[in-house]
Amino acid sequence: MHKKSIVILHDNDVHCNIDGYASIASLRDAILDTAYVATVSCGDYLQGGTAGAISGGQYIVDVMRSVGYDAVTLGNHEFDYGTDNMFSLIADGNLPVTCVNLRECLSGKRPFSPFIMRTYGSSKIAFIGVVTPNTLYSESYAFYDERGRQKYELCPQTLYQEVQGAVNDARKAGADYVIVLAHLGESQNSLRADSHTLISMTRGIDAVLDGHTHSVVPCQYVKNADGIDVPVSQTGTKVAYVGKLLITPNGRIIPNLVADSLIAKRPNHTQAVIDSINAIMRQKTEQPVCHSKYALRILDDEGSLAVRYMETNAGDLVTDAYREITGADVAVTNGGGLRNELPAGNLTYGDIISLLPYDNYICVAEVTGNQIIDMLESCCQATPHKSGDFPQVSGMKFVIDTNRKPRISDLKVYDKKTGTYKPIEADKKYTLATIDYCISGGGLNEKLKGTTLIKENLFRYNDIVVKFITENLKGEIPDCYAAPQGRITIIGKRKK
Repeated sequence: MHKKSIVILHDNDVHCNIDGYASIASLRDAILDTAYVATVSCGDYLQGGTAGAISGGQYIVDVMRSVGYDAVTLGNHEFDYGTDNMFSLIADGNLPVTCVNLRECLSGKRPFSPFIMRTYGSSKIAFIGVVTPNTLYSESYAFYDERGRQKYELCPQTLYQEVQGAVNDARKAGADYVIVLAHLGESQNSLRADSHTLISMTRGIDAVLDGHTHSVVPCQYVKNADGIDVPVSQTGTKVAYVGKLLITPNGRIIPNLVADSLIAKRPNHTQAVIDSINAIMRQKTEQPVCHSKYALRILDDEGSLAVRYMETNAGDLVTDAYREITGADVAVTNGGGLRNELPAGNLTYGDIISLLPYDNYICVAEVTGNQIIDMLESCCQATPHKSGDFPQVSGMKFVIDTNRKPRISDLKVYDKKTGTYKPIEADKKYTLATIDYCISGGGLNEKLKGTTLIKENLFRYNDIVVKFITENLKGEIPDCYAAPQGRITIIGKRKK
């Protein structure tokens, strides 16, 4: 028994919303006098917003260091900068990382501890971190060296055994409570790597704090291998909520979420760090870029990510920039790379970065018509359901028929000489502009991995859009981008 309650404040998928860390620090400070307080994170903090894009993740670790986390785990987007940069950032931020399923391929060693033990009063809590093995595919480039040899693995086949082993070791080390910091999400996937299955396949876990799917889950119970209910909680994204897991003196575990709007902000060291970084960022991001009468959309009217299942006007604009500036025949990018839609009105450099916040560069590859067909067919298999690999395109038109196989038909490529669209030629070679993330195998279902590069690392992908808007469009988004332009026609309704 511990004389005071223990409160574990948790976040997930903050995605560079550095202002949210002031809420976490304020809530912590507000309850320190009455309870033991821990702060933990369930991953995806280094990437996904302007602060990360401008600083390469440095601003994020600076703020997290000021909060003083008890334990954090990795999300898939921590790998976006490559493993070497990730390790460097984590060391610089002095972040206490736990990740049970990240291992070196040659030695089998874990770069991070399988669990972190903390003491609160007379009670010991073990935090076990686990990251989705799907990162091996979504950020595959981060797991290989320059010769194409795999350096790290995420143990998809033995994931639950890895976690169970850590639970057993933590209990042997004296843990009174075992809390899993998961970046798995509740959605089932091809690897069966989700938080609900994790619970059902293990025993001895007291609670799972989850992330990855951006779901708002105050509390949900899942039965473990012994039939015991284990609570799961997830806070959504960008600190819309702060998780508050309460462990009472008599051992009851009560999950809850606190809305950011209800947290009284207090002056503290974290807020001072945030203010300093925001001042620096304003100087970099307030540069005006253009005016638009139209919102550049990535969401549908219900708030779902349309860019992952259909053509959007933001996708049209971005891929036009890739194609026009590079002079390529066609351009394509994965819908998951467009992160925030932009409102109508005056847009700044910071706005463009928020749309395209990652550290990606533009490349031009040489591909055949058959390769383009194969890529589109693969990336549209989930349509009309959402997929981060759904293609946004320029210089192409095609039909996706969800009721037939193959799905792609009537594929045409824009002919610059005639100004018309012509049927694609299977054996003809075309130049294709995209981001290095897709070339290296991180996006578009790895269909462009290993293609011949004609040009590489031309521009950062957000900078090429700024260049296109300011130089080609003269700072005014024209009426042709008021809505999607009809490049992708989808037959078959999307189930809500």
